[in-house]
Amino acid sequence: MLGSLLSVASLSGQKEFPLYNGNIPYSIPAESQEEIETRPDGIRFFRKTSVPILTLFQPENANGQAVLILPGGGYSGTAFDHEGIDVAKFLNKNGITAIILRYRIPNDKYCTQKHLAPLRDALEGIRYIRSKSEEWKLNKNRIGVMGFSAGGHLAATTSTLYDKNIVDIPMDNISGRPDFSILIYPVIAFTEPFMHAGSRRNLLGENPDSSLINAFSPEKQITANTPPAFLVHAADDKTVSVQNSILYYQSAISHGLKVEMHLYPEGGHGFGLKNKTTIDYWPDRLIHWLAKY
Repeated sequence: MLGSLLSVASLSGQKEFPLYNGNIPYSIPAESQEEIETRPDGIRFFRKTSVPILTLFQPENANGQAVLILPGGGYSGTAFDHEGIDVAKFLNKNGITAIILRYRIPNDKYCTQKHLAPLRDALEGIRYIRSKSEEWKLNKNRIGVMGFSAGGHLAATTSTLYDKNIVDIPMDNISGRPDFSILIYPVIAFTEPFMHAGSRRNLLGENPDSSLINAFSPEKQITANTPPAFLVHAADDKTVSVQNSILYYQSAISHGLKVEMHLYPEGGHGFGLKNKTTIDYWPDRLIHWLAKY
C-alpha cells in the first residue's frame, strides 16, 4: 500500500532530521513527494524521496566509530528496514554509531540534475556526521559509508568521487571523504556485460553520455587515495552480478588499497544481514574488519 509520509519520526522511534538546513542542492523547491510502499514481506520501501532525511541510532557505549548507511533499491527507492534499521541496530550493539540516509531518488520533477542529487546527499551525510563528531562522541577520522545494492553504488561513488569536483561542496574544510567503505552486493559496473541496467537508467537516464557513464563507474575511478573497502556478494546473484564486486576488488588491489571481500556460492540478492544459505554470518566478519579502522 502507498501512503504519504506524515511523520518521519514515528517510523523508527529514533532521532530523525533533514540533511540540509535550508536550500537543497540540485533541487526544485516543492513539498515532500515521499511515499511508503509496504511489501508483502513487511519491508517498507520509500519512493520519491525529494527531501533527504537522516536517522540517527546512537549506541549506549559509543566506540567513536560511525557508519552512514545507504539502503538499496535500484535508485527507484530505499529498502529502509532490512538494509537500514536492522543494520543500524546491529552496529549499535557493537558500539558503532549508525546513521541511515534516505537519499534523494533521482527524478526530473524535483531534481535539477538528478544524477548528482544522491551523490551530493551522501557526501553531505559524511560531512554532517563529521561536523557532529564532538557532540556525538565520534572520532572524525573513523567515519565510513555502507551501501547495499544501488546503495552500494552510491557508497562506491562517494568513496571514489569525493575529490573529483563532480558536485559542488561548501568550502568549509569539512571533508566528505569516507574513512572506509562497506559494499554489500553492490552495483558497480555501468557498462556491459555486468551492469545493472535499471540502476544506470534511473540515475543517468536512457542514453547517457559515455563520459558520464565512465564517471559513475566507480571501479574506473579508484585511486591510491580511495578508502579501504569491505565487500560481500553471492555468486548466484541474478540481479547484480557478482562480477560487480570482483571488478571493484581487482581495481582496488591494482591501486595498492586494503580491501577484503567475502563471496558466497549461494544467497541471491538482497539478503541483508543474513545469508540463509550459510551458517557463516558476514556481519561478524565486518566487525572484525572494522576494528582496524
